Amino acid sequence: MAVWLLFAVLSCVLLPDPVFGITRHYTLEIKMHNVTRLCHTKSLVSVNGQFPGPKLIAREGDQLLIKVVNHVPNNISIHWHGIRQLRSGWADGPAYITQCPIQTGQSYVYNYTIVGQRGTLFYHAHISWLRATVYGPIIILPKRGVLYPFPKPHKEVPMIFGEWFNADPEAIIRQATKTGGGPNVSDAYTINGLPGPLYNCSAKDTFRLRVKPGKTYLLRLINAALNDELFFSIANHTVTVVEADAIYVKPFETDTVLIAPGQTTNLLLKTKPSYPSASFLMTARPYATGQGTFDNSTVAGVLEYEQPKHARRSSIKNLPLFTPVLPALNDTNFAAKFSNKLRSLNSKRFPANVPLKVDRKFFFTVGLGTTPCNHKNNQTCQGPTNTTMFAASISNISFTMPTKALLQSHYSGQSNGVYSPNFPWNPVVPFNYTGTPPNNTMVSTGTNVMVLRYNTSVELVMQDTSILGAESHPLHLHGFNFFVVGQGFGNFDPNKDPKNFNLVDPIERNTVGVPSGGWAAIRFLADNPGVWFMHCHLEVHTSWGLRMAWLVLDGDKPDQKLLPPPADLPKC
Repeated sequence: MAVWLLFAVLSCVLLPDPVFGITRHYTLEIKMHNVTRLCHTKSLVSVNGQFPGPKLIAREGDQLLIKVVNHVPNNISIHWHGIRQLRSGWADGPAYITQCPIQTGQSYVYNYTIVGQRGTLFYHAHISWLRATVYGPIIILPKRGVLYPFPKPHKEVPMIFGEWFNADPEAIIRQATKTGGGPNVSDAYTINGLPGPLYNCSAKDTFRLRVKPGKTYLLRLINAALNDELFFSIANHTVTVVEADAIYVKPFETDTVLIAPGQTTNLLLKTKPSYPSASFLMTARPYATGQGTFDNSTVAGVLEYEQPKHARRSSIKNLPLFTPVLPALNDTNFAAKFSNKLRSLNSKRFPANVPLKVDRKFFFTVGLGTTPCNHKNNQTCQGPTNTTMFAASISNISFTMPTKALLQSHYSGQSNGVYSPNFPWNPVVPFNYTGTPPNNTMVSTGTNVMVLRYNTSVELVMQDTSILGAESHPLHLHGFNFFVVGQGFGNFDPNKDPKNFNLVDPIERNTVGVPSGGWAAIRFLADNPGVWFMHCHLEVHTSWGLRMAWLVLDGDKPDQKLLPPPADLPKC
């Protein structure tokens, strides 16, 4: 009995408890790396010499210590997109919001614990346009012994969409900022860094998914593209959607998926029961609603079936190759229907804890606008007119990036001159948001934040505007998941529309597509102290100012307060 008791005690001390997770160490070296695509070789900023970056794997409850070392001339910061960062805002990553960037030759250890999350997320650079090449998957497995709420897949496959630019993306946005015009578009879309056979000189650079008949595969889709929402489909196959933004959903079948930049979607692909003697293209191309130019091309991978062992070997090149039919480029009807199918699982194990009581209601407009041409010597701009530059805003405030990090300014009590705590609850000048645009399209500028008391329950309606054209905007909120309780077209009606809100099983996520010419209503609980960025995940709109920040104050209890900054926090 004594021996058994001693063994039990030693087991508790020596063996890692799966409930609490383990500590995982990663090192990400940011370095220049030569990559060739579309017969064009260039030196790009990469992670560990890989494009895309390496896969990070953890389990729910694990602590991650990720050392990022900057070997490139650019300043760098890394955002762990979708990670809640409970009380660990110093590790969130957006430059000049939660940290100063990591300068050349410097390093920083991002230290955070994954609490109550499991599924597919990703990491990416969060300064200027460096995320064009600096990104990679984050795979969060359930705790040991905990099963998926769907059949266990035969294999799990990350598929991360990106954009390839023959030119340097940093030079592209610098030029656009200088001229006030729209930036040049990408030259190709990619799947796991590969453009595929529909582009010139790219047949060898094709992602191939080799599968066995009669098996179920979990496809972990990530849209890391800079500026485009994407339709995705596999020829002659249907898939089952089981997760979005690392939240389990009520499963539903579809032959086409819509995924916005910043969103992730897990799909179950059940292969055909027997060898089909064919191969199948997996294609993605943009869903585009704006009036600006965009990359109107198609990325393709190939789904290839493993041939039976005793079958006569036939060349894959000789097999029929089927192509999927994707929705029209501007098919907003499909986008709305697909969004409406997404519902939280809302089971006993995975409840949808929608805030039913709301403490504060906000109404923000999101859209484009203009600023005056600021060129000297009477030079003209390349914006909507030769005297204006493109801009974007939330509630007509185009966010000016500070030169000091907001979180450190708040924590140290030195916020004067860094930011203003008076972001408006509602538009200062109401107008017919989706009707005829006002004559004055100028935006104001400022570094404005919205201050919230700890544990405030928030309802936010985000309204697209028709200024310079209605457009879908994927809005991403750092530090929180939120529930999408309603969506619609036209102007939000505060008297009628809330009656149709879904407060039972709305989708919970971190990035929502505000419909083109419409609105989206979200609810979240401000239970995470810190400064949290919210912005459009179309990088061009973020660059133009479609961004703001929420400042959530500390609560009264010790576990409701932001932890102190780490000693190696980068300096500006």
